[in-house]
Amino acid sequence: MAKQTKQHPVYEEWEQFHSFQLVSKPRLSKVLAYWTVGIFTLLFITLWLPWTQNIRSTGSVTTLQAQDRPQTVHSTIAGRIEKWQVQEGQKVKKGDTLVVLSEVKEKYFDPQLLDRLEEQVQAKEGSLAATQAKADALNKQIAALQEGLQFSLQKARNKITQAGLKVQSDSADLVALRAEYDVAQAQYARQEKLYQQGLKSLTELESRKLKFQEVRAKLQSVQNKVTISRNEKQNARLELSSLESEYQDKISKAQSDLNATLAYVNDSRGEISKIKNEYANTQIRSSFYQITAPQDGYVVRALKSGLGETLKEGEPVCSIMPANPELAVQLYVNPMDVPLLAMGRPVRLQFEGWPALVFSGWPNMGFGTFGGRVAVIDNIDSQGKYRILVVPDPDESPWPEPVRVGSGAYGWVMLQDVSIWYELWRQLNAFPPDYVGQPGGQQQEGTGKASDKEVK
Repeated sequence: MAKQTKQHPVYEEWEQFHSFQLVSKPRLSKVLAYWTVGIFTLLFITLWLPWTQNIRSTGSVTTLQAQDRPQTVHSTIAGRIEKWQVQEGQKVKKGDTLVVLSEVKEKYFDPQLLDRLEEQVQAKEGSLAATQAKADALNKQIAALQEGLQFSLQKARNKITQAGLKVQSDSADLVALRAEYDVAQAQYARQEKLYQQGLKSLTELESRKLKFQEVRAKLQSVQNKVTISRNEKQNARLELSSLESEYQDKISKAQSDLNATLAYVNDSRGEISKIKNEYANTQIRSSFYQITAPQDGYVVRALKSGLGETLKEGEPVCSIMPANPELAVQLYVNPMDVPLLAMGRPVRLQFEGWPALVFSGWPNMGFGTFGGRVAVIDNIDSQGKYRILVVPDPDESPWPEPVRVGSGAYGWVMLQDVSIWYELWRQLNAFPPDYVGQPGGQQQEGTGKASDKEVK
């Protein structure tokens, strides 16, 4: 038989009451001690578990490429809405007509405006051709005048040469006649002396005198001839000078007409270019009466409603969301955390409206989060914070399809793995997370050596 414990006489007396038998004996102190020791032991072991340091941030879903973001379609020209070809939410392809416009400027009301402009171009081109022909004729006229000037100058020079030769010939005759005159004068004087001495008859004296008079008349004639020859030579020289001036006057007048014609040609060319420019602008403007989709996407919102509403140049008509955007998440981090970031650093993301259980320090323990990589780090701040763009991680599962641009997102940029006790100590002392350099062992540009932990 088991040994029975001797109880206190008072207890033996109380046991005969049924209420005393229902009351249990308290062991709370012992159980509390066991639980306390177990909890502290579990907490102590937990302090040595690994913890991933991270940078928490909030943001929204956007796109990596600027052309993939929602864009507003504007009207290039002023016009009136005649017809809507799409409705909100409709998918469109690049080049599909969104809105049909009609003209509101009276300058373009004429339906035959292009034909009218083409006729003006043809008329101006015909006038230009005629004026160009006139300019060519003036060029030929100037060339002919210059050639005639050379011929006339050469003719005048030849005439001067001939006059000079004639002057020389007449001068030679004058010299010979002067010598003959001197001889005739001397003979007449001797004949007169001999007559006075009675050695010669009066008839011989008169004959000699007649001979002397003839020689003197010839001398006078030759002197006049020499004078005339010299005057002709001088006249030839004057004619040469006047001939050059006359031709130069004609050439200058022709060149003046040519310059005026060329000025008109240039003006005509400028007007033709202006009309052609207006023709091209009108032709291009006619293509802007249909506002088309710049790329494949969905019509998000119509910014103008109804028919007959007037638009100005550059006024928005509707907004389009590209069909297949390359999604990214924009997160905003504090300036003190920017040095910890690097291209390609892993990020865990949670999207609004998507169920998730998140353990920021144990990224592999939760569910409903998706992986990403840092792709862009802005160089300037935005309202006191720096923006980073996160793209999907190709090594992990893709992001959910229902996620759209503009949805909210939460992100955790993964950093160094440390113990929980170290992380608690760091946060209690307000120390920043450990810097671990570039992913894959590379260091950021401008930094020194990697940290001791990274080297280890």
